[in-house]
Amino acid sequence: MSQESISVFDMFKIGVGPSSSHTLGPWRAGLSLLSLLENSGKLEKVKQLQVLLYGSLAKTGVGHGTDIAVQLGLSGDDPVTFAVDKINEKISGILNTGRLQLSGRHEIAFEPKKDIVFLYTESLPYHPNALTFLVKFDDGAEEASTYYSIGGGFIHREGEVGGGSKNLELPFPVNSADDLLHWVRKTGMNISEIVAENESAWRSAEDTKQGLLKIWEVMKECIYRGCHTDGYLPGGLQVKRRAATLNKKLISGTYNGYEQWLSRIREGGNDFKYILDWVSCFALAVNEENASFGRVVTAPTNGAAGVIPAVLHYY
Repeated sequence: MSQESISVFDMFKIGVGPSSSHTLGPWRAGLSLLSLLENSGKLEKVKQLQVLLYGSLAKTGVGHGTDIAVQLGLSGDDPVTFAVDKINEKISGILNTGRLQLSGRHEIAFEPKKDIVFLYTESLPYHPNALTFLVKFDDGAEEASTYYSIGGGFIHREGEVGGGSKNLELPFPVNSADDLLHWVRKTGMNISEIVAENESAWRSAEDTKQGLLKIWEVMKECIYRGCHTDGYLPGGLQVKRRAATLNKKLISGTYNGYEQWLSRIREGGNDFKYILDWVSCFALAVNEENASFGRVVTAPTNGAAGVIPAVLHYY
């Protein structure tokens, strides 16, 4: 049985919190719909659009910003680059005007409270995270496109056969940990070298390096931002952010910017408890940024996004 090959960049995706399944997935579904419409030459013919959220997407949709994510996706905004501090402004603009710019250029009437429908008691059999876009065109024709957010920001469109990487030949195919160990023993290469060789099936070594460095920059920025942001987490429960308080408690001396901050941390020593407190602070900072619609990296999901950045930051 053939299996789809997955790149490092499929697992580690730059996006926006708080959920890879309920935020990033629906956002990418909106972008996918735009691609379908543009490729078929129908984008400019859209007259009306409605979004149906089923099951889990409906039940946790407001808390996870599924409705917000869908609107940003339909607007053509990229979760990798869209300024997260502009999200509220963008969504308020759609709500107040009752207009949405599909792909940033084709304006349609869109009232979020009416055109995003939460079907709390309905679900689709393939997956609990389902959403359907109902599109009506100016000639009266209608189309429905259903997507499933299957975890980690991955999406599957109903009726879509396979994926773009399914038949990609890797120099060292890996479908299990045993496969990985087999190649390590056979080639004498270490795990990172095996992975790097496989990534060459998608792109050049330099492109892979630059992509990973970009991911690391986003991780570092997320940690620093989370360690220096006070206030409360969204949701109405008045949950106070803790990473900034912990940062102030652990740090000694003054600093200006990320590099000086890191130097102050290193100067604190290498006591086990001290290190553990900082690693916990780093992870907490990412988790709080994720909960606040901040930019994070799925690792491999938004829910687990704090662990790898925290450990790498310690290293």
